Amino acid sequence: LLDDSLSADLARSGRGLDDAMHARFTALADYAVATGAQAILFTCSAFGPCIEAVARRHAGLPVLKPNEAMVQDAADLGGRVGLIASFAPTLASMPEEFPASVYLRCALATGAMDALNRGDAEAHDRAVVAAAQVLAAAGCSVIALAQFSMARAAPAVRDALGLPVLTTPESAVRALRARLA
Repeated sequence: LLDDSLSADLARSGRGLDDAMHARFTALADYAVATGAQAILFTCSAFGPCIEAVARRHAGLPVLKPNEAMVQDAADLGGRVGLIASFAPTLASMPEEFPASVYLRCALATGAMDALNRGDAEAHDRAVVAAAQVLAAAGCSVIALAQFSMARAAPAVRDALGLPVLTTPESAVRALRARLA
C-alpha cells in the first residue's frame, strides 16, 4: 500500500503525530490485515509512535519500522559503523536508535536528495559514495544507508570501498522473511 501524502500532510498540518495521523496509520494497517498481509513494513522513520501503535494493535503480525532491522544488522556486525543520510534531520534523530554499544559516525550525503528529486540518480549515487569515502577514511568498517531512497547507491558504495553496506530495505526484507519462516 502506498500513501505518499503522509509526510507532506504531517509537514503541512503543523500538528505533529496527532489523533488524525494515528487514525490514518490504523486505517492503513487494518486494511492491510483485512486483505491478507502477513507483515507490515513502514518506510518513513518520522512516524515512529504511529508505527508502534500499529504494532501493539496487531501484536500477532510482524510490524517493522523502516530502520529497525538495519540498526539490528549493524549491531550484529559490530565494528565502526558509518551512517549516511541524504536528509539532514535523519542524522539528528536516527543515531539514538542504535544501541550504545555501536560505534557510530554520521555523514550527510550533501546534494544527494536534491539530485534524486531532479532525476539525476548518478549524481545522487556519487554524493553517497563521497560521504562513504569520508567515513571509511575515518575508520568506519561498515556503511549504513539511512533511507530507503539511498539503497540504489549501495552497489556503487560497495564497489568503491569494498566494505559491507547495509540498506534499510535489504535488512527489512531479510528480517521479515526470517519472522515469517
